[in-house]
Amino acid sequence: MIHDRMEEFAAALPPMRALMGLDFGTKTIGVAVSDRMRSVASGIETVRRKKFTQDAGRLVEIAQGREIGGIVLGLPRNMDGSEGPRAQSTRAFARNLSRLLDLPIGFWDERLSTVAAERALLEADTSRARRAEVVDQVAAAYILQGALDRLARIG
Repeated sequence: MIHDRMEEFAAALPPMRALMGLDFGTKTIGVAVSDRMRSVASGIETVRRKKFTQDAGRLVEIAQGREIGGIVLGLPRNMDGSEGPRAQSTRAFARNLSRLLDLPIGFWDERLSTVAAERALLEADTSRARRAEVVDQVAAAYILQGALDRLARIG
């Protein structure tokens, strides 16, 4: 169940279940989760990418352990709104992940999410080493929070 539109994604979500947000990159996957009321996103982990089965296995563990009701996956569009190779790779990842997890997956435009995460970490006076460790999970939280805010306006 992969949804391009937030309205369709919202309709597919079970009530009172947390959501998981993912910032899918070439080397890492930033992971964030929401509370059950879907009001606040928190970065929890950065998965170092190895092979799909290992990466997906860890995401399945998190989803099952936290009773996740849906996944928000950042979609890296180009600045003009078009989709390039990174977006195609993200869509392929979503298709493969949907075969392992019977959860709704929604895409969220992630343009500038990593830039916003870096800025927030700089403003918090985070050291360079610590920024490198957490930037992907902060970006995932930024993506998930945007989707949570949108879902709150839908209904």
